[in-house]
Amino acid sequence: MNSQDRIKKLIDLRTEAKLGGGIKRIESQHKKGKFTARERIDMLLDEGSFEEFDMFVTHRCVNFGIEKSKFLGDGVVTGQGTIDGRLVFVFAQDFTVFGGSLSETLAAKICKVMDKAMLAGAPVIGLNDSGGARIQEGVNSLAGYAEIFERNILASGVIPQISAIFGPCAGGAVYSPALTDFILMTDKSSYMFVTGPKVVKTVTNEDITTEDLGGARIHSSRSGVSHFLLEDEEEGIMIIRKLISYLPSNNMEEAPFLETNDPSDRIEDALNTIVPDDPNKPYDMTDIIHAIVDNGEFMEVHRNYAKNIIVGFCRMGGKSVGVIANQPNFLAGVLDIESSRKAARFVRFCDAFNIPILTLVDVPGFLPGSIQEYGGIITHGAKLMFAYGEATVPKVTITIRKSYGGAHCVMSSKQLRGDLNYAWPTAEIAVMGAKGANQILNGKKIAAIEGEEAQMKESIRLEDEYTEKFANPYNAASFGYIDDVIEPRNTRFRIIRAFESLATKRLANPAKKHSNIPL
Repeated sequence: MNSQDRIKKLIDLRTEAKLGGGIKRIESQHKKGKFTARERIDMLLDEGSFEEFDMFVTHRCVNFGIEKSKFLGDGVVTGQGTIDGRLVFVFAQDFTVFGGSLSETLAAKICKVMDKAMLAGAPVIGLNDSGGARIQEGVNSLAGYAEIFERNILASGVIPQISAIFGPCAGGAVYSPALTDFILMTDKSSYMFVTGPKVVKTVTNEDITTEDLGGARIHSSRSGVSHFLLEDEEEGIMIIRKLISYLPSNNMEEAPFLETNDPSDRIEDALNTIVPDDPNKPYDMTDIIHAIVDNGEFMEVHRNYAKNIIVGFCRMGGKSVGVIANQPNFLAGVLDIESSRKAARFVRFCDAFNIPILTLVDVPGFLPGSIQEYGGIITHGAKLMFAYGEATVPKVTITIRKSYGGAHCVMSSKQLRGDLNYAWPTAEIAVMGAKGANQILNGKKIAAIEGEEAQMKESIRLEDEYTEKFANPYNAASFGYIDDVIEPRNTRFRIIRAFESLATKRLANPAKKHSNIPL
């Protein structure tokens, strides 16, 4: 065979590999409204930047006649490329080859690309579309999953890991995405569950559809497993690219700086009147966020889950910032099990990747009741407190309105090493609200007064007295717990200047193997 024949063979093999499971299976994928693995990678990466690895790998299994059927690449496309010129590593499961099922060699390909990502200090993005373990390979397939899991664990907090679920993801396959930083799911075409509807029916006698058990909407709103709910794969690709723009490539770097034409000293007069005079009247915290961030751009994470707290990314003065904010427009912004978990994980992600944290506070306390107590609100609330207290990145806190009781402590208070803690004049910082405090402090005194009308008047007088004394930021400021009371319209400028002053902050936690966060 001469050199030209050898080159032709290479070209033919590449052509064969790029067809995956063949034209018919590719057409079947398209009929489902889904793209192929290679099409997804082409959409995700900068044009012409993809460098593929292990295109010629095939499985080595000889069980149940599967040795008669082999495909180049063996069900996953792996390699490296760039997003906006920045290096990333990617693997995309190919449903046209054995349903994207995981073999020993397929797992080895994924592990290789993850190892390369760790060596290079670059993000790894997994595009999942797999029928699960390749049953013909038995325990070898399970070992392959475990090899991937271990790499997810070791990469955690070192490089960003993003998982897009563009099809089925069941059984052991769900745990790799669960170990990554962010999960995206497409509505009506993806699902995740440990055991499927048939097994559920057999074991528990519960009738449930695939969508209701593990669909994208369920995991985006009920379980919180998914961080982003997608209309289609194109939206998912766009979100991944946007998300990467806010993140550093690894834990030793800073997030990319993006020049902005939005003045850092921009005044926002509307903020002076955004908080209602009635302390029980809600408002939308996202209005404040959009008013103070660069160009009004805020990338919310976990939008459909635990809506009483908001988390997401923005830029302030061109620098990437993580935002955590109570949402008084939903359940009065109260902290509960779900919101505590959601915020705690986001705080820890930002801290791991050197992203400064902005906290906007309007929290009346923790949600009371037996459901919360039986569900472990003590432990879950402690997660958020632990996350804030452990974080060493710059932390700026703005108390907008209510900041009561233990929830005040949790929301990046000065005692949890908040670097700069500001408050608006509308802030109410106290152990509890005036009504509850009055019942405890003056209940017997009021009950001793004759006449219901007289009791009501005295109760109102005492509540007003408590409000005057404690439902303001100045009592906390007198102890230095609030660094300054600021005019709302100047909030953007004060935050940006605060983060600029904290750019050289150096803080390290005590030497330890690792902490024991209350899980």
